[in-house]
Amino acid sequence: MNENRMYQVLVSPHISEKAAVGAEQGSHTFRVAKDASKLEVKKAVEKLFSVKVASVRIQNVKGKTKRFGAVFGKQSDWKKAVVRLKDGDDIDFAGIEGK
Repeated sequence: MNENRMYQVLVSPHISEKAAVGAEQGSHTFRVAKDASKLEVKKAVEKLFSVKVASVRIQNVKGKTKRFGAVFGKQSDWKKAVVRLKDGDDIDFAGIEGK
């Protein structure tokens, strides 16, 4: 996987209460590109964060329908990856700065 694709696969960490509970147990949740595969996500996480990945689970998340006054709109669909790390590895998002 080339370096440009690696940065395109992981869009951002997904922050929610459920993701925070999972992070304490070694599972980290990311928003990923819609065309990303499990193998691409695994390689990108291992290379960017210098950790070993035990497993990757991917879900397609459907966008919600929202109402803005009399107009109905739809949020975008997106893809979520839950990455479980091997014992002893951890990702520290506080020490990472954006580009």
